Amino acid sequence: MRILHTSDWHIGRTFHGTSTMDALAEVLGALTEQVRTKSVDVVVVAGDVFDSATPSGAAYTLLGDALVALHETGASVIVTSGNHDSAARLGFQARLLRDGIRVLTDPLDIGTPVTVDDATGPVHFFGIPYLEPAIVRQHWPDGDSAGRPLRTQAQTMAHAMDLVRAGMQQHPGRSVAIAHCFAAGVDATIGLEREVRQGGLDVVPLEVFDGPDYVALGHIHGRNQLSERVRYAGAPLRYSFGEQNKPRGSWLVDLDDSGLARVEWLDLPVPRRLVTLTGTLDEILSADNIAAHAGDWVCAVYTDAVPQTEPMRRLREKFPHCAMVQHQPPVAVESGVGSYAQRLRTAETDTERIDAFLTHVRAGQGPTERESELIREVLDDRVRAEALV
Repeated sequence: MRILHTSDWHIGRTFHGTSTMDALAEVLGALTEQVRTKSVDVVVVAGDVFDSATPSGAAYTLLGDALVALHETGASVIVTSGNHDSAARLGFQARLLRDGIRVLTDPLDIGTPVTVDDATGPVHFFGIPYLEPAIVRQHWPDGDSAGRPLRTQAQTMAHAMDLVRAGMQQHPGRSVAIAHCFAAGVDATIGLEREVRQGGLDVVPLEVFDGPDYVALGHIHGRNQLSERVRYAGAPLRYSFGEQNKPRGSWLVDLDDSGLARVEWLDLPVPRRLVTLTGTLDEILSADNIAAHAGDWVCAVYTDAVPQTEPMRRLREKFPHCAMVQHQPPVAVESGVGSYAQRLRTAETDTERIDAFLTHVRAGQGPTERESELIREVLDDRVRAEALV
């Protein structure tokens, strides 16, 4: 059996205020073509189909179009919910979907597989929706198999995998588990979910996933292989500049009659590249950069000693898709207030006081020669005006 493992579509997410709907539709179209040309039997989407618990009508339309297109290739489609999805909203249409498209959002169904047969027998797919302990522990008031309460996601996921292994005993054959969580062994540089970065890491030990022939994970936005049989596919689009150099694609998984046989990475197209340009503003706006990156999403990090006038406007004249601009002067800002206060106390003239102020607010860069001339002229004019009073 041939399986395509994808995840974290995040339909409805914006990129610095710009809709990603058209770009995602293009990428999902390419993914569908891969399913067709590679003769995929089952497509697995491991959570975070939507970016919001209240997706827009356009998001539902894109999901519906994608699922129908995948189904029309002849493949079955199995979808689980993630932490961004509303399980209720994602799952409400499950009964309305045609045969061959299954949306798994109910924690009580974790031990009941979706079974797809091939020439060598059944393959059982166990879908585990995102499990927030405070919400789902009501389903298991007695705790795990040892009677321990389910307080963390790691404990909750371990209990869910116990249910999967019990289901495997009841349904002999090859098996695939689908889950949405942060598992131990993930490279923290490959694009963590916003909630993972902002809160504590509730890490699920890798051994929790022992048992199935393959474990398709979602929640991390970059490709990651935790073991030969436990992997993250990542998101199909680059949703932040931190992901700009990370590959985008999905895992093509082959099961033979005895289990996992082969896994191959399939790249997806990148509708618009992301690039970070660093240097002085004039260097960033060089002809070579404009020729190479005028069509890219640009994050500009300019290193001029002092802030430049309207840098975003100037950048967007040459880079229409400039999304971010950051000023990072080469001299570090003085640490603490003491040094600035000390300069003010020791300054004997207004010129020295202005110099101390500019040096402080400009990260160590004092007035330029022309600015010094202007300051002297202004101060001289003030002195003359005071003398006439």
